[in-house]
Amino acid sequence: MKTNSIIKIPFFLALTLTGFLLSCSSQKSKEEKTKTEKTMKIESKTFGNIDGQEVLLYMLENKKGMKVDITNYGGIVTSIVVPDKNGAFENITLGFDNLQFYQDGHPYFGSIVGRFCNRIAKGEFELNGHKYSLAINNGENHLHGGIIGFDKKVWKSETFKSDDEVGIKLHYISPDMEEGFPGNFDVHITYTLTNDNELKVDYTGTIDKACPVNLTYHGYFNLTGGKRDVFSHEIMLNADRYVVVYEDAIPTGELRECKDTPMDFSEFKSIGSRFAQVEGGYDHCYVINKENDELGLTAKVYEPESGRLMEVYTTEPGVQFYTGNFLDGTLTGKNGVVYKKQSGFCLEAQHFPDSPNQPEFPNAILKPGETYKQTTIYKFLVQE
Repeated sequence: MKTNSIIKIPFFLALTLTGFLLSCSSQKSKEEKTKTEKTMKIESKTFGNIDGQEVLLYMLENKKGMKVDITNYGGIVTSIVVPDKNGAFENITLGFDNLQFYQDGHPYFGSIVGRFCNRIAKGEFELNGHKYSLAINNGENHLHGGIIGFDKKVWKSETFKSDDEVGIKLHYISPDMEEGFPGNFDVHITYTLTNDNELKVDYTGTIDKACPVNLTYHGYFNLTGGKRDVFSHEIMLNADRYVVVYEDAIPTGELRECKDTPMDFSEFKSIGSRFAQVEGGYDHCYVINKENDELGLTAKVYEPESGRLMEVYTTEPGVQFYTGNFLDGTLTGKNGVVYKKQSGFCLEAQHFPDSPNQPEFPNAILKPGETYKQTTIYKFLVQE
């Protein structure tokens, strides 16, 4: 006759075995989590060489999969990859994959612009009893720092990384009288990609002789991923006034109310809704509704089909809203996209154009002993 036998394990041994099995399971779970958990990343590779100076391309990525590529040539952001409402990632900024294309000439795609962005009338200004003549590169006016501005310099660069952000620090010393500007200008730019899908741009600088300083990031955005023009984008600008300009885009000195005009974006309106009523398209500096140099909301842009939403914050008094009016189809960028008119829009945080010749505008003169400071943030979200 057969009987079933039962092996009895002492209680204390059972507890020990159970604890061991739970420990193994916990350790395995931790190992699996480590393998799948994303971290902040930064890599670099050689992008080319200019006059014996190595040009690098930095590839930043946050834990959510947002990616930003930046080169130390001109501080150019070559790519910004963000998700749409369905989780599909696409590049939403205009640019190239090849350094030579940037060297061949482009309309400041993704560049750091300085020493003075936007225009200075006839390339002249007077300061402390001395008249300065700048490089002329826009009709009879000075534009975006001159012929060889900050957008064409190879900057010194270094990287940084933490649990929630990753980025690069750029450094350049602009010598006295470069492009006609007085003083040795020591400038630092820091690009930071945060885990909140923000691209933060911090600027600081000092100088040894008084000089106008007005820096900006000149990114061109298209939240469709380049599939269409920007007319369907809906934009809100936190501004009740804009800088009135002559035909050559030099300010008249008037800051005019936007209300009841095609310039009014105090509430969301599509870029294309009144575009035909603005001669030449939008290329105007708006006066941001905020106090002094506090970091404040500047703009929101929403693209309905993709669900992508971009928010802009800055410490600057103005923002240049530009709709790619001078793009003419002669440039082909990433993924074979041909850049035609209105292929991208810009929101360039800055002081007002021609400020050195407009005493009523916010002061743009940096003096020895002072520090130039600016922060601008581009934040990317999705909205159903």
